[in-house]
Amino acid sequence: MPIPDYQTLMLPLLEAVKDSNQYKISEVRELLALKFELSPEERRELLPSGTQPVFDNRVAWAKTYLVKAKLLDSPKRAHIQISDRGKKVLSKNPEVIDNSFLKQFPEFIEFTSSNNKEKGNSDTKETIITDLDDDNQTPREKLDNAFIDLTQKLAIELLDYVKDIDPYKFEILVLDLLQAMGYGGNREEAAQVTKKSGDGGIDGIINEDRLGLDKIYVQAKKWEGNVTISAIRDFGGTLLAHSAQKGIFITTSDFPKSAIDYCEKIDRTIILINGKRLTELMIEYNVGISPKKTYVVKVVDSDYFED
Repeated sequence: MPIPDYQTLMLPLLEAVKDSNQYKISEVRELLALKFELSPEERRELLPSGTQPVFDNRVAWAKTYLVKAKLLDSPKRAHIQISDRGKKVLSKNPEVIDNSFLKQFPEFIEFTSSNNKEKGNSDTKETIITDLDDDNQTPREKLDNAFIDLTQKLAIELLDYVKDIDPYKFEILVLDLLQAMGYGGNREEAAQVTKKSGDGGIDGIINEDRLGLDKIYVQAKKWEGNVTISAIRDFGGTLLAHSAQKGIFITTSDFPKSAIDYCEKIDRTIILINGKRLTELMIEYNVGISPKKTYVVKVVDSDYFED
């Protein structure tokens, strides 16, 4: 079954600790995973940021909201225990416990509306609570997905800029990117490399490492429509003529499946980077972009509070 959202997890989580014993949150996660029959692959599925399993994140937020609503107590680090209020809630056999259900408790309202209160905006005190009902993403999932959406839109805009620059500037951009990724030497060395443009179809040669133990041949082409398989074969032939083992073909467009198949079969390594992958790498390594604003997601350092 699909991974349950964090609101769906609230009632099963509370029921899992109804015997009043203290439980490690890791133990509760395992109980819930068994209850929902999650596969090992589902347990390993990560958030878009790749920093935490989706299921672990959702259990953590379900726990947080139940604690804030005073249905759970947290007697010590990474442990939970049902509260008297939690027992009372379960005694009424609720069909579901979700954000709407938790809004009956003033402590939960205080928690979810605290940001608006700090801003002094009385007209929007319920905004966060209303937003919580709109979907079943945890706050961390919303943040991750918003970041992905902004990045995807940036990539589209960035590719338009890249397509507009002249071919020689595009070659410079590609070598700047490879340097930012850790290839080659200093900037002056990269400038010398670009002078090799037009050498038998090679637009650049860059060191694989700072010592120059191996060379990577680069072809950077702005292309309308898919790059032809003949262009990739010609590049492979050029590598053979230079006794080169490694090459990178970068374009602003895309490659046909035949080109991908060809690169998998030959006895040389050719990496194909299309326009989409190019902009992803430019964003990752800050080439052609500049940071506008940085958000740092922080968590409690529980070790700090240990005796």
